[in-house]
Amino acid sequence: MATRIIIDSTADINESLNGKFTVVPLSVHFGDEEYIDGVTINHKQFYEKLIESDVLPTTSQVTPAAFSDVFKEVVESGDDAVVLTISSKLSGTYQSAVIAAQDFGDKIQVVDSLTVTIGLGVLAEYALKLRDDGMNAKEIAKIITEQREKVLVIALLDTLEYLQKGGRISKTVAFAGGLLSIKPVICVKDGVVGMLGKARGSKQGNNLLVKEIEAAGGVDFTKPVMLGFTGLSDHLLLKYKEDSSYLWEGNVENLSYTTIGSVVGTHVGPGAVAVAFFKN
Repeated sequence: MATRIIIDSTADINESLNGKFTVVPLSVHFGDEEYIDGVTINHKQFYEKLIESDVLPTTSQVTPAAFSDVFKEVVESGDDAVVLTISSKLSGTYQSAVIAAQDFGDKIQVVDSLTVTIGLGVLAEYALKLRDDGMNAKEIAKIITEQREKVLVIALLDTLEYLQKGGRISKTVAFAGGLLSIKPVICVKDGVVGMLGKARGSKQGNNLLVKEIEAAGGVDFTKPVMLGFTGLSDHLLLKYKEDSSYLWEGNVENLSYTTIGSVVGTHVGPGAVAVAFFKN
C-alpha cells in the first residue's frame, strides 16, 4: 500500500516535484470560454489572456464528483491519500473534497490548508517528506493540520489595478496609488487575505517584505521555503531575491521559485512577488 498526496491546481509547487502529486484541477473562465486549470491553460497562457482581457476571469471550484473519481481510483489500487486543498475561506473546493471523502472512510484524509498558491505548495512539499519518512495518510494529515498555522504567505503587489477591477478597492484609491507608485504588501494568514502595509516603490516594498518576515519570527529553514511571482517575467522576483539575499544565504542551498497560478493571479495581477514559509 502506498500513500498519495493529492492537491488541487491552486497549489504552486517546485517544478522539480512535478509528477509526485495527484492534481485535481479547478476551472478558469474568461467570459464564455472555459479552461481546465493546468490542463488546457498553463500559467503563461493565463497571464497573456489576463493582460489582454477587459474583464476579470473567474474560477470554479472542484466538484465532489471530480474528487470522487480520483478517490475511487486511489482506494481500488489499495492505497490511501492525504488531500490538501485551497483555504475553505477562499473556495468551496475543500467542502467538495469532504463530501466526496465520506464514501471512503479513513482511506482518504482531507485537510483544509488555510492557505493558497505557494503556501499550499510548501505544505504539500512537507507532506511529501512525511510520506517519504514512512508515515501513513492519517499520521500525515494530523501533522499537516498542526503545522498549517505556521505557514505564512507574504506578497508585494506591483499594481492596484486588479484589486480595483475585482471590487476590492475603489477606482479613486487605485488611481491615487498608481500616481504615488504605492506597492501594497498583503498576506495569507488563517485562511484569508489581509493587508500588511503599503510602500512607495519596489525597493521600499522589498524592504517591507523582509521586515514582515522578521516580524513573523523568521523562517523555519528545516521546512520548505518557496518564492513565487505573477505575470510573464521574473525580473521583479530576482530583484527581491537579490535585495533579501542575507535572509537566505547559508540557510537555503537552492532557493526555488515558481509562477503563481490563476486564482491568486486574477486578483493581484502581474508583477507580484511572494514568499511562503513556515514561521519559527
